[in-house]
Formats: sequence, C-alpha cells, structure tokens
Amino acid sequence: MANVPKRVAERLVAGIKRYQPILASAKSRDIGEADTVTIIKDLLADVFGYDKYSELTSEYAIRGTYCDLAIKIEGTLQTLIEVKAIGLDLKDHHAKQAIDYAANQGVDWVLLTNGTQWRVYHVIFAKPIGQELIVDIDFCALNPRSVNDVETLFLWCKEGWQKSVLGEYRDQKQALSRFSVAAVLQSDPVVSVIRRELRRLSPDIRIEAEEVQAVLVNEVLKRDVLEGDQAADARKKLARAAQKRLRDTKPESSIGKALVVGKPGT
Repeated sequence: MANVPKRVAERLVAGIKRYQPILASAKSRDIGEADTVTIIKDLLADVFGYDKYSELTSEYAIRGTYCDLAIKIEGTLQTLIEVKAIGLDLKDHHAKQAIDYAANQGVDWVLLTNGTQWRVYHVIFAKPIGQELIVDIDFCALNPRSVNDVETLFLWCKEGWQKSVLGEYRDQKQALSRFSVAAVLQSDPVVSVIRRELRRLSPDIRIEAEEVQAVLVNEVLKRDVLEGDQAADARKKLARAAQKRLRDTKPESSIGKALVVGKPGT
C-alpha cells in the first residue's frame, strides 16, 4: 500500500480514538438508520477528510429513488454510500441496490456501512452487474497504533482517493488472488517446471506436460478456482501478459532480417 502522509496518519489515528467510543455507545443504544447516517457523515468529514458541505451529498437521487450518501470531488461523482442501522449485520445483498445505482451512473465504487463495519465494493460492469468485495473492516476493532490499520483506512480517504490507492490495492489483490495463482499454475512455463522436477524424482518414468496439466486440474486445484467469470478473467489476463512479453522480447535482428528479405529486387 502507499505510504500515508504524516498529517493524514495523525488525523486517522485521532479519528479512531475519537469515534470508537461514539460508535460503541450508538450500538449499545441501537440507534436507527437516520442517526447512523449522521455519524457516518461526521466520520467521512473528520476522519476521512471529505468536505461535509461540498463533497458529501445526502440522499443522492437516481432514477426517482435515492442512495443514502454520495461523494463528489470537484463536482464529479466518485462513490455511492449505502448506510444501514448500526445494529444490522451487513451482508453482500445489502449493497445490491447501491451497486445497481452505481452501474447506472458509471461509478466504479460503492461503500456499504453501518458505522462499525465498512465494506468497500468494486462494481463489475458485466451482464448481470456484479460486485467484488475489496475491503471489509470493523472500525471498532482497529488499533490506532497499527500501521496496517491506518493504511487500510487511507484507501478511501480523500487524499488516498486522489492518489488512486484503492484501485492499486484492488490490482494487488487481484494479482495475488487464488484465481490468478491457479491460472499461473496451469500455464505452460510452470507446467514445464513441474514436469522437469517430477522427472528428476522418477528419471525412468516418462511424464508428459498434458499429464501434469490433467493432475493439476482434476486433483490439485479446487473447482471454484477453475470455473466462473473470475477464473476466466485471470486466464485472459495471463494470456495477454504472455502475448505482450513475446512482443516485447521479439529480437530486433529478426525484424530487420524480415525487412531485408522482403525488399524488392533481393
């Protein structure tokens, strides 16, 4: 993750210390959704650095209905926020309405929160529209002395947003996802290495790459990392990366030679 500027880190640490008892008290009183929204707006301003009057919009209107809150920076809609009462346990389906709103507006990010739990989703523009959970934290469980906790909050601070650190964090998570690892394990270079090492173990046994591939798919890797949209996307990314690597490493001498061979009169 990106380093958090000292001034922002100090604000985040102070915000954790200030708002944890406020949220704990609100939860013990089981306040309703409207009062939870009030606390969320204060948190977004005091802790996350957004201007309450120019960058936070209440009940953002979309096609005749409303999302609880929205964040705008320099007049451009950045993310939609769905707020639930502080006593409600959040589930993925609670974000569905906001996800649909975001897709309608071309917005990539949705925040679902009840004040204590904060869930950040990336909108997947497909048919049907989907979502990917990127961050899920319990604000009341944060440790103000933990660098990792402070860096996590920085992901959706105004300053972090302006540096696109949330998008970079998502890219990092995708690169290390089980789908990406599964795709890499099935790739020709990795299968070749596995085949070579297996032949060293059993030098008298003939082992083919196809056999290694079959064992990986049928016996080693779990079915959920081999099927579905995320698995397909990981394989496509790997294929694109391999093609790019081939293009970038194509010898210049071969290109020059091809030009000479193709020259008229030679």
